[in-house]
Parts: sequence; structure tokens; C-alpha cells
Amino acid sequence: MTPILSLRAITKTFGAVAALTGVDLDVAAGQIVAVVGDNGAGKSTLVKVLSGVHAQDSGTITFDGRQTSIPSPAAAHRLGIATVFQDLALCENLNVIENLFLGQELRPLRLDDVAMETRSQELLQQLSAKIPNLRAPVAGLSGGQRQTVAIARSLLGDPKVIILDEPTAALGVAQTAEVLNLVERLRENGLGVIMISHNMADVKAVADTVAVLRLGRNNGVFDAARVSAEEIVAAITGATDNVVSRRAARS
Repeated sequence: MTPILSLRAITKTFGAVAALTGVDLDVAAGQIVAVVGDNGAGKSTLVKVLSGVHAQDSGTITFDGRQTSIPSPAAAHRLGIATVFQDLALCENLNVIENLFLGQELRPLRLDDVAMETRSQELLQQLSAKIPNLRAPVAGLSGGQRQTVAIARSLLGDPKVIILDEPTAALGVAQTAEVLNLVERLRENGLGVIMISHNMADVKAVADTVAVLRLGRNNGVFDAARVSAEEIVAAITGATDNVVSRRAARS
């Protein structure tokens, strides 16, 4: 598949610390790429580079066939990259509609509540999501429903790529299944999805490709349908990277 988003040799340092070194990543439309790695592997930095929080020091970003740069979150939004961070950034005292349109309200002359409610229903139907009352405060929603609201909000700008940072963290079994269904729905709608995760079961359940980061570098790209969870964990921890394996590879 032709990548809609392609990273080549992305490097990012913070003083003497190399957070990313020569990282490559490809994401195609209608594909879920899981990015996995241990703490400190560079996953969060990669998300921030793609969402415009940090600019890379070197390397190239190609989006939809054109080389580009992402100097700010607004630039990422205009380009067609949406990010759902782990903290979701929802206002618990506001209802679902108000959270979806927070900062981007429809107001030709004054707030158009009817148009915003209609658009909210369309977005949730697009995800086959079930939230009974859109006027209810977000504080009363389950963890899975909150994740649904955050994902639906990211769709407002009609993005081509969505980045999900630990979408199933701290969720129960039923809520995790609900969120994984949403992730699959994004793929069915033709979006490229980058899913950051520590959960091997979730990765194996929905991902098409698994990209492993270790110590800020690529350490393998695997076909999710063929790779085992043990092989992914070995790549994450570097269990196969030792003096014996390196000697065997030379031989």
C-alpha cells in the first residue's frame, strides 16, 4: 500500500539526550500501525513530532506524496493529522456536544446549537458509537464513552491520519473492546491510524503492522497477523540483541 504518511530518518535530541535517532515509519490509508516500545523508547516524542508539539532536528516527513514540515499543532490539523492524547483533554462539566465543538463552535451569528447537535450525531453514527444522551455531562460517562468523544472530536477536521496515544489505558475489559471496535471503524472509513500501546493483546487484535522502537531507534517492523507476542516483546526488550546473536549474524 502507498503510504499517506512517511517518516524518514527522524532525529530529535533534548540537550545530550537523543530521544529519536533515524526513525522511519510508514502509514497507509485504511491501515492500523501499532507503535510499541518500553518506557523511554521514544514513542511520546514521536507523537509530539507528528502532532506539531516538537519539530524534528533532522529527517523528512512526507504527507500525501509531498514533503512537508509540522511546526505547530495547528499546522498538523491543517495538514490532516489529528491526535488523541492519553489524557483525552475533555471538560467534565460540559456535555458531549460542547466538548466536541470546544474551541471550534459553529456560530454564523450566534451559537448554532441545532447544527452542532446534528453534526455530533453524524460523527458518533460514523463510529457506530452509543452515547444515549448527548446533553449529559462528560463526568457521567464511562471511560470507553469518553474515549469515544475524544476520537469523534478528532474527526471534526476530516483528518486523513489519526494518532491514538494509549487509547485503552486504564479501561476495563468491556470498555477496551468498545474502543478497539472504534479503532477498527476508523480503518474501515479509510483513515490511517497510528496506535501507541503497551498492551500486546490489543495490538494483536486490531493492528495490521507493528513498529517497535527501542532506545529511540527502529528495532523491527512486523506483520501483526504473523508475528507472535513473544517476538514483539523480544524486540521491545532487546532480548535478541546480545553478543551471541550478533556473532551468529556475522557467521
